Amino acid sequence: MRANFIFSEVWIGLRRNLTMTIAVIITVAVGMAMLGVGLMINAQVGMMKDYWYDKVEVSVFLCTKNSDMPSCKGKAVTQAQTQALKQQIEGLPGVEQVFYEDQATAYKNFRDAYSNQKALADAAKVEDMPTSFRIKLENPDNYQPVIQALQGQPGVAQVINQRDLIAQFFTMLDKLRYAAVVVAVVLVLAAALLIGNTVRLSAFNRRRETGIMRLVGASNLYIQLPFVMEGMIAGLIGGVFAAVMLIVTKVLLFDEVAQFLSSTAATIGWDDVASVITLTMIIGVVICVLASFVTLRRYLRV
Repeated sequence: MRANFIFSEVWIGLRRNLTMTIAVIITVAVGMAMLGVGLMINAQVGMMKDYWYDKVEVSVFLCTKNSDMPSCKGKAVTQAQTQALKQQIEGLPGVEQVFYEDQATAYKNFRDAYSNQKALADAAKVEDMPTSFRIKLENPDNYQPVIQALQGQPGVAQVINQRDLIAQFFTMLDKLRYAAVVVAVVLVLAAALLIGNTVRLSAFNRRRETGIMRLVGASNLYIQLPFVMEGMIAGLIGGVFAAVMLIVTKVLLFDEVAQFLSSTAATIGWDDVASVITLTMIIGVVICVLASFVTLRRYLRV
């Protein structure tokens, strides 16, 4: 009998404040979805760092004829300079492997990289491609000595550390992650305020019923329970909508980015998404319950 009364009170409260309840559900859903996206981006960035930082190389581009690099002075690298550079690179400490890329290979890689831009790919010629050495380091963090040893050497046009290029991309992702978390926190606070207003309004509309319950000796918990359950139900429904949005984000955003980068091995899996969904649903329900409880203690005199 008591359970039926509590559930009937919950239904009455949700029906009376339907507009506010829908607003709470939407705010919780968007806030938890943004928080979940931030957590997913955080996991994705971590996985991509571990995956790509182990594969980065130092690229040593050699001079070509009529090169505009100051160190080349308009002259192409000679065969003797190429052999001398290879021996020097192999003798440097921390170098694990050295790969030589000739013009034909460079041209093929260029066309593969820009296959979706046919005009640019067709405009390039084999003789336009620079030859280069690709250096695999034992410790990618210890790249400075290698770069310093090769910069300015005869026949060297430019030395590039690929990690610097990747770091810019990860910096952008970090900013996106922080922005998502900030927006999520703001929306969560808005949801807490909406929940508090909803509970306060519900308590005011049912002040006669709660007064009668106090007169007959009902406990504080028994009186508060319907209001707390209203917030919990709103948070749970919002969490379900947030879970749907996170699943869609995984399919339409993270999987597409993985295909674009050709690195499915560095993509978050469904187990990671499930963990994020579980965490965001728990957070959403807890926030709703706490907001309801705090509001009742302040505005409901029991």
